[in-house]
Amino acid sequence: MSSPLSGQRPAGPPRLPTPPTGWPIGSYGTYREAQQAVDYLAENEFEVSDVTIVGVDLMLVERVIGRMSWGRVLGAGAMSGAWFGLFAGLLLGMFAGQGAFALQLVTGLVLGVLFGLLFAAIGYGMSRGRRDFSSASQLVAGRYDVLCQPRTAEQGRELLAKLALRPPATA
Repeated sequence: MSSPLSGQRPAGPPRLPTPPTGWPIGSYGTYREAQQAVDYLAENEFEVSDVTIVGVDLMLVERVIGRMSWGRVLGAGAMSGAWFGLFAGLLLGMFAGQGAFALQLVTGLVLGVLFGLLFAAIGYGMSRGRRDFSSASQLVAGRYDVLCQPRTAEQGRELLAKLALRPPATA
């Protein structure tokens, strides 16, 4: 991507989603390994601004944490509402007179818990048991390729080959 006036590429990552460019200099099974490879390049004075880590074969992994129940839903709603209520009470208390600060804080807490319970119950009731579990989602890749701009790719390959020859305990 270049500027129409200067003909030079602007500094930093591209503003629009663009495919990565460069030559592959390493491929790793985990992100940690790819990150360690780039760290090794940086430690050896390599121009790391030429390097890109690319996740290939992306998967959305949803790990089930537990079963949902009315108790869990209402408990989470009450806690969420309590935090929001405390925050709102704190803000209101800052602008109230000195004697009213504690009253504003308690009022915010109580109303927050009540509204948290109400909204959690409505949301869970409307789902009608279609999703009776909680989960955490994560985007992971099947492998992680380290790409490098052609001008320094050969040097990067040589450094990563040295890293691969090192014993695992020192890598």
